[in-house]
Amino acid sequence: MPALDPSSQPQRRLAAIMFTDMVGYTALGQRDESLSLALVEEQRRFLRPIFKRHNGKEIKSMGDAFLVEFSNALDAVRCAYDAQRTSREFNISQPSDQRIKLRIGLHLGDVVESEGDISGDAVNIASRIQSLAEDGGICVTRQVYDQVQNKFDLPLKNLGSRPLKNVSAPIEVYKMVLPWEKEQKNITAQLETSRVAVLPFANMSPDPNDSYFADGITEEIISTLSGVSGLNVISRTSIMGYKGTTKRVKEIGGELEAGSVLEGSFRKAGNRIRVTAQLIDVRDDRHVWAHSYDRNLDDVFGVQTDIAKQVSDALRVKILTPEINRIDRRPTESTKAYTLYLRGRYHLNRRKIEDIRKAAEYFAQAIKEDPKFALGHAGLADCHELLATNWGIDTKTNHERAKAEVTAALELDGDLAEARTTLGLILQDDYDFKGAEEEFKKSIELKPSYATAHQWYFRLLQAESRWDQALEQIEKAVELDPFSQIINLNHAEYYYSRREHNKALELCKKAVELDPNFASAHFQLAAIYAKMKRLDDAKQECKIGLDLVQGTFPQMLKRIETFLAYTGDDKEGVRKLLPGLEANLGEPLAASASEIAGYHIYLGDVETGFEWLERSYSIKESQLTEIGFDEIFDGVRNDQRYRNLLKRLGLQPPAPILAT
Repeated sequence: MPALDPSSQPQRRLAAIMFTDMVGYTALGQRDESLSLALVEEQRRFLRPIFKRHNGKEIKSMGDAFLVEFSNALDAVRCAYDAQRTSREFNISQPSDQRIKLRIGLHLGDVVESEGDISGDAVNIASRIQSLAEDGGICVTRQVYDQVQNKFDLPLKNLGSRPLKNVSAPIEVYKMVLPWEKEQKNITAQLETSRVAVLPFANMSPDPNDSYFADGITEEIISTLSGVSGLNVISRTSIMGYKGTTKRVKEIGGELEAGSVLEGSFRKAGNRIRVTAQLIDVRDDRHVWAHSYDRNLDDVFGVQTDIAKQVSDALRVKILTPEINRIDRRPTESTKAYTLYLRGRYHLNRRKIEDIRKAAEYFAQAIKEDPKFALGHAGLADCHELLATNWGIDTKTNHERAKAEVTAALELDGDLAEARTTLGLILQDDYDFKGAEEEFKKSIELKPSYATAHQWYFRLLQAESRWDQALEQIEKAVELDPFSQIINLNHAEYYYSRREHNKALELCKKAVELDPNFASAHFQLAAIYAKMKRLDDAKQECKIGLDLVQGTFPQMLKRIETFLAYTGDDKEGVRKLLPGLEANLGEPLAASASEIAGYHIYLGDVETGFEWLERSYSIKESQLTEIGFDEIFDGVRNDQRYRNLLKRLGLQPPAPILAT
């Protein structure tokens, strides 16, 4: 009798099992087979990397469903949350009939593996638990709950014991309470009509490539209304997520806490345009004002100006004389220059490095068409300063170019709030804090609803340890742009700087949810976890961030490894990694000289640390302004060299950092 091959025998083990299912897939397949197949492919595209990221083993897919195995319950729970978070992000920009909603069930139990497949009660229970989940929800069994309680951040709500088909005894079930599931507040009646949301204007043009013009109209109306001191206008970043939405105005108003919503459409045919606009009172879903404009393309400025005036009048908000003068001012007489400018804004708002460079090309072309076009110069200044500060590319050259362009913009229009805000950032990077503050205040006076001015003013106040004022400014920025990821990250950074890590964690998680594919958000979340000594969570977030950027910026790996060694108090690890950081100085997204200085001070090499701080000062690194609150410098705060450096920066010895 031949010997049995052990590898061919069924293998029994304990495993965490995930079962996923697409809501409404069968009905959709009967109604539109091609669309249902396309959505299944899209689901597979974004779920499979998530399974891999959380160490999940895909056993099989069954049409719209997945069966996935994990070695432990915590990985499975994190994966389920990540899957629902990614699905939600995908759905934001999709029409209602093209959204992917998942139900996910998790169970921990014995499985039997045979010929690459698994079976057993654990698989059966996971599939039954999945059907108990709400659309877009996650259900887990008591066995999973027991393994992850106090290790996972989101609450798990007990739903009681539930009978399951083909399972002999009822199973105790828990529901994961997802952050975005907060009960809808009944706030409609209390909404302020002076808080206005301008929804993305629909592009009705025969040429779909004219969508940039519709987006530009939206942005310019937001910009114009933001200059009216009696209005509170929500910023573009938080609005554009509603492009193509099928949500009702009342629902959108509730989400943005806006009492008034302006919506409209844009159509361009040759040199003629038609713009329609209507203002709606969210509280009673009532049309307050509506109008259609049939004009020549070169009269688009007049349309934008009239809409701003009509909205203010309808809301009974008085426009002050200086505000009227600014609203009536035509930015350029050249329609071609303005069209190029709108194309530039479209790319600049995308914020990727290739888009910033493309935007710079369009702004430069706009200026060539009209050298006196102040907005074109301001846009080009933004491009150069973002390349310098956000990406670390040709820092000195781009900084100087930004300075030249913003100077040109303000010589042409001294009341241009955007240019004054950019000048404030440039002056702050030049360590001219007094001049920077004057520019930020002037910008806010000119355009009270310009969220970026409040955000960048916050950074200055943070550097100066003026904590109460800093909090006031970043909270105002969040109010004006509630869905801006970078502003929400700055909000979390305030509490991180003050070492209130629990509050920072809460806010940073909210920011990550806004765009799970933004690597910097994961790195910031990792930093918070590390400070809380939750090193496994920190490493997990670092892995996600590195997966997103390492192919483009491999030097980030060295920074992350060094930071984790530091937070784990591994001095030998930091010592070994430091030469790599020093070698990469000046490269995009590499460690700054001040960051390197901090690690030397941590290792006890204070002399070398101050040498690196002097180097940081000599090249005017913006990160150097963080030495007033970065805890890595706590050990040298009484050192006269540290105090002298603060004085040369124009900063006072820091106020108490910990919140009282």
